[in-house]
Amino acid sequence: MKTKLVFVTVLAFAAAIAALAEAGHQPPSPAEMAAHHVKKLTTLLNLTSAQQQQATTIYTNAATSERSLHANGKQSHQAMQAAVKSNDTATIDQLSNSMAQSIAQSMSTRAKADAAFYQILTPDQQTKFTDLESQHMLGGPGGPGGRMH
Repeated sequence: MKTKLVFVTVLAFAAAIAALAEAGHQPPSPAEMAAHHVKKLTTLLNLTSAQQQQATTIYTNAATSERSLHANGKQSHQAMQAAVKSNDTATIDQLSNSMAQSIAQSMSTRAKADAAFYQILTPDQQTKFTDLESQHMLGGPGGPGGRMH
């Protein structure tokens, strides 16, 4: 069930990016997403300037990887819509598997970024990070309430 929810969330994210691009709006850059996330983390965890610099690098790299993973989101979404309309079950299966692989890569990228970030925290900050994470208070570069999705 959780995998299905993540899949639906990623599809919605891809559709939102496509809609923004069609409307002439550009989504924030990876650096902008990372800066916003680091600002929030700084407020919540009282990060030092050195930690802020490291976190900015970590989350910019992650957001850049995410951006490349989502680059084909619009095409995949359009292809899925066409496959549904034509009842092309083989293409639906192929696209579903491809999208699932992209979701897995995104989850891995996010988890690795959080793991690298966690390592730069003090023990007190790690405890607070864990508490905030369990309360879903950290959010992420991808939007409110969730990490880059």
